[in-house]
Amino acid sequence: MLPDDWHLTDDVDDFLARAGDFLRSRPALHNTPLTDIEKLRTHGTDAHGAAAVAFGRLESGGEVRAVFYLTTRGRLGLTSLSADQTGHLAARLADLGHAPATVIADRDTATSFAEAWQQRTGAASELFWRTHLYRLGTLTPPQPGPAGRGRGVGDADREHVVRWCREFCVDVGEQRSIDLIDAGSWAESRFGDRHFTFWETPDGTPVSMAARTSVVGGMVRVDPVYTPARLRGHGYAGAVTVAASRAALAAGASDVVLFTDPDNPTSNALYQRLGYVRIGDFAGYRFS
Repeated sequence: MLPDDWHLTDDVDDFLARAGDFLRSRPALHNTPLTDIEKLRTHGTDAHGAAAVAFGRLESGGEVRAVFYLTTRGRLGLTSLSADQTGHLAARLADLGHAPATVIADRDTATSFAEAWQQRTGAASELFWRTHLYRLGTLTPPQPGPAGRGRGVGDADREHVVRWCREFCVDVGEQRSIDLIDAGSWAESRFGDRHFTFWETPDGTPVSMAARTSVVGGMVRVDPVYTPARLRGHGYAGAVTVAASRAALAAGASDVVLFTDPDNPTSNALYQRLGYVRIGDFAGYRFS
């Protein structure tokens, strides 16, 4: 397959007109490109506050087979590619003078691109992110569940939500979001356009929180799920995940997905008990 099979543009509307059906054909596996590109379309920046440099679609036989998007911060997002295809894309981007700082994709594609980019440019790569992707099958609430109820978050809860999002970012080491929150730039953070759900005890005290993206291409991603350390171990995370998943289905989602840390067996086991099924592994590399 020749590099010329890649068609590049900086026009997000033109890109979606040509590649939107492909992205929507596998909404669970394409959940990150769907949400990032939608934010680029509506706000001009992605979930990390960067504008787009280029969008690309790989065509073969008159059909789109894969896409990429590259932002001003050097974040390269890819859908699934073969080793040969990642090699051709690395060559094309290098020839155009682009220099990705990171690549995010399914594990095999990300690894293959990192190897191709190093071979092409000499830039060493470092694995900085790896995750399991789960898709909701049959939602199965925990039995018995904790006392209380799920509740959609309103404007009066914003201070509480912002504080818990910052605590979540501290736990997972998400420094850019911490900086945006501390600067008062909540709307520019990756949480600014999320829909939040609390789990409350019977007396109305919030004890856990989950967020979800808007429906894009029939897909909603649940992220993040957070329970303060002092409140863990009571089943609140499972209960609020069920509540947020129900809200996603009620909003019209056909695919509800979430990412998990492979090194956290507790959360992986929890989501499986709730009806989530692992469908893939994803990874991120940064380049020197």
